[in-house]
Amino acid sequence: MRVVILAGGKGTRLAEETGTRPKPMVEIGGHPILWHVMQLYAAHGHKDFLVATGYKGEMIKSFFHTYAVWNSDFQVDFARGTTEILASPKLDWRVSIVDTGLDTMTGGRIRRLRPYLEGTFMVTYGDGLGSIDIAALIAFHRAQGRLATVTAVRPPARFGDLLLAGDRVEAFVEKPQTGEGWINGGFFVFEPGIFELLGGDDVSLEKEPLERLAAAGQLSAYRHAGFWQPMDTLREKQLLEDLWASGRAPWLAAP
Repeated sequence: MRVVILAGGKGTRLAEETGTRPKPMVEIGGHPILWHVMQLYAAHGHKDFLVATGYKGEMIKSFFHTYAVWNSDFQVDFARGTTEILASPKLDWRVSIVDTGLDTMTGGRIRRLRPYLEGTFMVTYGDGLGSIDIAALIAFHRAQGRLATVTAVRPPARFGDLLLAGDRVEAFVEKPQTGEGWINGGFFVFEPGIFELLGGDDVSLEKEPLERLAAAGQLSAYRHAGFWQPMDTLREKQLLEDLWASGRAPWLAAP
């Protein structure tokens, strides 16, 4: 099952980082967050990726084009004009990168990928991580028998919680997941029928297509109550950095 990663937006809310590179190339622990998203899927056995680029997409193309060289030992024979890889990175991914337009919206980007997709496929954003059980998500989607499934998540709170005992602070919890409400966390599963709802480049997946699916009873919600975190601000980037540095990055937990 192919995994589509939407990586073409301008990331204006993280302008401190995205003025010089696309948001999916902002690094967490020395690796682009896009690489982390791929590692999440690969850990569950899904390694066939289709990356939809737009803003500064040439940087994403360059990263993957040179990945083997930069992450390998190699030998250059100047006399023959050849380069030989001596030890390749141990990745068995297949990565296809498609320019889906600078200003194309999310629905339009998926529509442009139609020639490369057959059967059921997955879609997510290139700037959000979670401890999603991909196998359970797919099983849920198939059991529901609907056109689309979205992973519903609890949004992270903006502020920490103070647990009080009278006038004494008993505990401080830094940015917990909120206990109320569910939001779109990405990590979709789609049947090919979704393309009938995607018009031109100006179609936002999150608006009319998902609204029409919901109204028709064709949109399932896979509830994920565990870790989920977007990277929309420098504070959120630092949170992901800290989790990576701790050695307890929940998005890379073994399935």
